Amino acid sequence: MRRAKLDSIDLRILKDLQDDGRITNVELARRAGISAPPCLRRVRALEEGGFIKGYHADLDPMALGYEVVFFALVGLNGQSEAVLNAFQGMVADWPEVRECHMARGPDDFVLKIVARNTAHENELTQKLTSAPNVSTVRTIQVIQTSKDEPGVPVDPEHPPYED
Repeated sequence: MRRAKLDSIDLRILKDLQDDGRITNVELARRAGISAPPCLRRVRALEEGGFIKGYHADLDPMALGYEVVFFALVGLNGQSEAVLNAFQGMVADWPEVRECHMARGPDDFVLKIVARNTAHENELTQKLTSAPNVSTVRTIQVIQTSKDEPGVPVDPEHPPYED
């Protein structure tokens, strides 16, 4: 992605879209202090520039039958590119794995996983521990979430970087 210099209007658009992905272009333009056509052009440019990765609905896991959220700290028996890529490819196919992060430190990956219940969590953990090249798995079950904000902080008055 090419880094473009973002002005305060771009940052305001990004902040408002991150806060409410269903905002109308007219309202987005009003908040940014510009008219609708240039606002839409800016949104398209931000999408094409890779600043906006997509749009989605924030679903309630409990309402859909996923009562358990847990993190798995996974160590592999090797760190070759082939081993790392194979692991990432494997968990990419597991719908319960919602996030997969390669990490520095004692563990190679941190996974965020959802499960229907603790029996399902145990099943997923067993599947993970018996996967090729996995040497260690430590799990941490979430008891309560007090903050769950997607995205990153965006302050239209303070650009994140200067060219």
